Amino acid sequence: MINDEYFLAALRLAAGSDPIPGHVSAAARDAFGLRVSQAVTAPPADCAAPRGVRGADGPGMIRFVAAGLTFDLEVTVGDGLIDVAGQVFPHPGEGSHVDVRTPHLTLTRRLARSGQFAVTGLPPGWLSVVCHRPGFAPVQTRWVRIRP
Repeated sequence: MINDEYFLAALRLAAGSDPIPGHVSAAARDAFGLRVSQAVTAPPADCAAPRGVRGADGPGMIRFVAAGLTFDLEVTVGDGLIDVAGQVFPHPGEGSHVDVRTPHLTLTRRLARSGQFAVTGLPPGWLSVVCHRPGFAPVQTRWVRIRP
């Protein structure tokens, strides 16, 4: 059974007669500020974990693919923090780097010759990786939520 006050409030919102709460507008502005101009967004792709490497409680593997690049992210949660060991392949070229982003923190890492990078001690929550390569538009992963 729906509460009458809730129902009336929903009708007012649907009719556009209630202003958007300030915290909702602020959150929308913050989210818009996280965009990477002209970036290509890589959606998740299927990724089979190698046999015998990962148990149910071990690291999780997430793969993203776009614009000729594949991102493999191995995410480990421990002590309430997130560690990410990643690889971008094929190697995007000399001078390339990645930004590992949360809504409140960005850590930049140069890519090894193998395309590998790592970050540790990230807060749980939303995570995205952006690959910057000279002469090309950035490629970013979709935001994923990592929970402890």
